Amino acid sequence: MDRFLELRRSIIRVAQTLSAGGFFGTRHGTGGNVSARFENEERVGVTPSGRSYHDLKPEDICIIDFDKSLVSGMLPPSVEAGMHLSVYRNRPDVGAVIHTHQLYASVLSVINEPIPPIFDEVSLHLGDPIEVVPYGPSGSPNLIANVAARVGNGCSAYILQNHGALCLGETLEEAVRNAELLEKAAAVYHHALCTGKRITLLPPEIPAMFQAVRKTKVRL
Repeated sequence: MDRFLELRRSIIRVAQTLSAGGFFGTRHGTGGNVSARFENEERVGVTPSGRSYHDLKPEDICIIDFDKSLVSGMLPPSVEAGMHLSVYRNRPDVGAVIHTHQLYASVLSVINEPIPPIFDEVSLHLGDPIEVVPYGPSGSPNLIANVAARVGNGCSAYILQNHGALCLGETLEEAVRNAELLEKAAAVYHHALCTGKRITLLPPEIPAMFQAVRKTKVRL
């Protein structure tokens, strides 16, 4: 009996949904990756490297420990597994991590533009501002260190410079919602910037209130 079976199935379900929605840049590519923590253990299920999401089987999902050692599975884990692990090590409140190449967050990634507080629900669930993590090559120690240096702010979404986005959640479902919220905010902010008009932000007390709410969940 595979004790990781339900975790593996959940990761595949989420990966296929995001792929079909274009969150990985192309609907038939292998960009982006999904992971989730197994219960309260230092075990993480993560999508494998270079495999089409549409063809994944439960046994293809890699189970790794916090040292990136393969615990269960036959395929190599995603090249970005180290980035996912850096989040889990630094954010005990996080149970799922999604790395996407979603369109509008990627637009902001190439102009190095963080997203300020513009919507209540985005401020509440994602945090403010949605920061840009400095560039590092995929899977590199530089990128892992840059992500680790940012996630301590307690937010649930980040733009990866010249790369894409990183979305966190207590559960896979929450991480997916956060990816969708990030794309909404990124699209609206991009279009607003294109008008050249002044962009109105939330009153300062609103993000401060939401930040206090998030701090009750994040234990660093």
